[in-house]
Amino acid sequence: MKPFEKVNEADLAFFESVMPGRVYSAQAISTDYDHDEMTIYGHYLPEAVLQAQSTEEISAVLGYCNRRNIPVTPRGAGTGLCGGCVAKEGGIVLSTERMKRVLEVDTRNMTATVEPGVLLMEFPKALEGTGLFYPPDPGEKTATMGGNAMTNAGGMRAVRYGVTRDYVLGMEVVLANGDILTLGGKNVKTSSGYSLIDLMVGSEGTLGILTKLTVKLVPEPKANVSLLIPFDNLEACIEAVPEVLACGCEPTAVEFMEREVIACAETYLGKQFPDTSADAYLLVRLDGAGNEALQPMIERLTDTALGLGARDVLLADTDERKESIWNARGAFLEAIKGSTPAMDECDVVVPRDRIAAFVKRSVEIGQELGVRICSFGHAGDGNLHLYVCQDEMKEQAWNETVERVMERLYEEARALDGEVSGEHGVGHAKRAFLSQSVGGLQIELMRRIKAAFDPAGILNPGKVV
Repeated sequence: MKPFEKVNEADLAFFESVMPGRVYSAQAISTDYDHDEMTIYGHYLPEAVLQAQSTEEISAVLGYCNRRNIPVTPRGAGTGLCGGCVAKEGGIVLSTERMKRVLEVDTRNMTATVEPGVLLMEFPKALEGTGLFYPPDPGEKTATMGGNAMTNAGGMRAVRYGVTRDYVLGMEVVLANGDILTLGGKNVKTSSGYSLIDLMVGSEGTLGILTKLTVKLVPEPKANVSLLIPFDNLEACIEAVPEVLACGCEPTAVEFMEREVIACAETYLGKQFPDTSADAYLLVRLDGAGNEALQPMIERLTDTALGLGARDVLLADTDERKESIWNARGAFLEAIKGSTPAMDECDVVVPRDRIAAFVKRSVEIGQELGVRICSFGHAGDGNLHLYVCQDEMKEQAWNETVERVMERLYEEARALDGEVSGEHGVGHAKRAFLSQSVGGLQIELMRRIKAAFDPAGILNPGKVV
């Protein structure tokens, strides 16, 4: 593949003709565009930033960049955690942050069509009064709907409702050469050839740039309750998960957390968590048709948890109690980030019956290598988030230690039939680990798919494969 071209004055003039007033270069580029949320993966300032407002603009820019061999890095809100939206190879960052319209809410077909820049936290407002909701619930609510689709985001409700891919019915995407492709629509199923839409979901902008998204909606549950279940230690907490899932209460979310992480959240939010007496907790949400329908599930879950050694089962059945717990859970990442000068993240997923074994090994690895590892995650679907913290470690020792820790963690995940990423994607930071995880044959097939969609390799180069 030939070297990419640098952006010159003629290129900037063309971009300005397509997007007047929304092209930034040199000193006009905000440093916000040179990194994502995990700054440990480096800073890469693009040669230009373009803020698109329409499919047609993106089509014109991609067609031009394809002819000129200029790399294009698509970007939403920049909330990623693996360096997926940074211009590692230079060129332009093509931002969809201005494309934030909810184009349609179709209550008869139970679908919604949005532009990619719609924020996850804003989308529910468009559904108010419809009796419908969008189940995917990633913790980062300032992420975009497009970014969620391009990383196949999961979230806390995935144990019952599934992940983003399960709700994507249709897409409009622009290919590397500027062609506009419509995939799917409002049909709830299809068996019409290869599923190109499933290739696009989770592709991190390496196959095309998303410009419209049609998602499935479901009836909103009439009632919900959360239960906070304290355990004396993390191992007992995690080992309870398979029994909790099998007890017949059909939980919507099953999260695990350690007291250390809760303490970070208390400091970060300036608010006290409802209970801090135990070393580890399960947080379970139940949804139902009404409070009466929830009662048997609450009793079944309570009996199961106490039988597995839980110290108590604390009921959060008011909005205030629920918010105090879930707001803390949503703040864990930022809270840990604020407690240390630098950190790295491991976002593995393992079979649910092997969560306890992996968490136990992660604790041992942290002790062996003398580093703090904070963990929490979606215990209900085996997706664990582990954050390796620098704390007082000197820079050289930190760089050497974090590399060893990450290698050990991914090695343990592979030994337990796990995968490199449960929901945050690969970006450029996890490429080597992806290759180790899936093997050479799968990587080669992915590269061939990439070449079919983007022969010149201009779309988000240096990411995934």
